[in-house]
Amino acid sequence: MQTPTKAMPDAKPMTPTQIEDFFATLQAANPQPVTELEYTSVFELLTAVLLSAQATDVGVNKATRRLFPVANTPQKILALGLDGLESYIRTIGLYRSKAKHLIETCRILVERHGGEVPRSREALEALPGVGRKTANVVLNVAFGQPTMAVDTHIFRVGNRTGLAPGKTPLEVEKALLKRVPARYMVDAHHWLILHGRYVCQARKPLCGQCAVSACCNFRQKTA
Repeated sequence: MQTPTKAMPDAKPMTPTQIEDFFATLQAANPQPVTELEYTSVFELLTAVLLSAQATDVGVNKATRRLFPVANTPQKILALGLDGLESYIRTIGLYRSKAKHLIETCRILVERHGGEVPRSREALEALPGVGRKTANVVLNVAFGQPTMAVDTHIFRVGNRTGLAPGKTPLEVEKALLKRVPARYMVDAHHWLILHGRYVCQARKPLCGQCAVSACCNFRQKTA
């Protein structure tokens, strides 16, 4: 999951009707969206999201396909040790710092949480390498809470379309929590990431192929 860098050009804020049409269309096209990170447990999800900072889901999945069959619990990660863990994730950017964070996170999970991933934002954000964005992903994907993790794709879509303009990820997050209808909130995170990754792309959005183009207020739509 890549981190937002700078604010996108302003767009006229979408109206409630536009927002309803926007999410109804995305829901009809993909009724049950899921993350592209591969995992089979809450701990595997937490690990994958922690490793995905400033990295792609594809790159993380390649590493975790090797790591998880060997170590997919806090106890097993600790048993690998720092050098052992690094050997599995060295293909991921910033792998040394991520390995240190993950080892310390595993130690805290074992010592304070019985080896389980906590369900509260406060406890999650107290884990090394786990910021607000990572906590939001775990709370949403693993525990079904209506949170919004703003990565570079969601930051771009929120600003470019007029769905949730904001100069910082937190501003966009707060705008989305306020503007997205409640019935769409649990899945909105996935729809927006996938839309930004494959359609509303950074360099050249595929407006001509976009199912929600009519709801969008981007001023420089491509053919």
